[in-house]
Amino acid sequence: MDYYIMSCPFAESIIKNTVNRALRNDPTLAAALVRMHFHDCFVEGCDGSVLIDSTKDNIAEKDSPGNLSLRGYEVIDDAKDQLEEQCPGIVSCADIVAMAARDAIFWAGGPVYDIPKGRKDGRRSKIEDTINLPFPSFNTSELIKAFGQRGFSAQEMVALSGAHTLGVARCSSFKARLSNTDPTLDSDFAKTLSKTCSTGDNAEQPFDTTPNTFDNFYFNALIRKNGVLFSDQVLYTTPRTRAIVNGYAMNQAMFFFDFLQAMVKMGVLDIKEGSKGEVRENCRKIN
Repeated sequence: MDYYIMSCPFAESIIKNTVNRALRNDPTLAAALVRMHFHDCFVEGCDGSVLIDSTKDNIAEKDSPGNLSLRGYEVIDDAKDQLEEQCPGIVSCADIVAMAARDAIFWAGGPVYDIPKGRKDGRRSKIEDTINLPFPSFNTSELIKAFGQRGFSAQEMVALSGAHTLGVARCSSFKARLSNTDPTLDSDFAKTLSKTCSTGDNAEQPFDTTPNTFDNFYFNALIRKNGVLFSDQVLYTTPRTRAIVNGYAMNQAMFFFDFLQAMVKMGVLDIKEGSKGEVRENCRKIN
């Protein structure tokens, strides 16, 4: 927890202030920063590999279809620039992403939690590795398997899905539900989604009625058959996870508690320590 206390004592406050400043200007970045951390951790572990730019010899993770809509890289760059000025070569990009996600959740009204630091940055970022990300078309057993392979229980998977209390989905991720009438989709809500999609594949639909606030409204939406993605609604359709959804919809404190525990666990997935990684000078390229 105190990894930087001697080497860069102001690291946490520099990152927090940078994130808060960015979110005051654009509250929708909260969702983006949480998603970036998730997409980083599920591919090669939490090692900042998602930040690396493609080169002529290598197509990096960020250029895979599932990552093209990631945003907020400039927030990470901004924090990194300030940290390099204060304590050059000390704070890893992977730690910045993990702390930025944590700060974004708190800023949006979610639980406050502390995370261990000391992740090193990875030296590999390949587009083909992103096949490990879960798809919006996954059913419950596929979600349980994808998260289970990384050591998460079904309950932790549902809690982490609750991150969809923030942000929006692109039409391209859910339009398949509209062409063949999906019985798990409320008919009025289907009309709302169709209207959203009438402007094209990149049109955005908020996951719940408060897309910039971290609350339990996402779970209440699932109970009303107002889940946006198939992989959202399926959590309520399946008996095994329905009880968990009901629990979180009724008890926001329970959701917050389970979510923060699962987030801390996700933040230490396959981390690289010592010589297995490095502290990148520029988050977009390997040293």
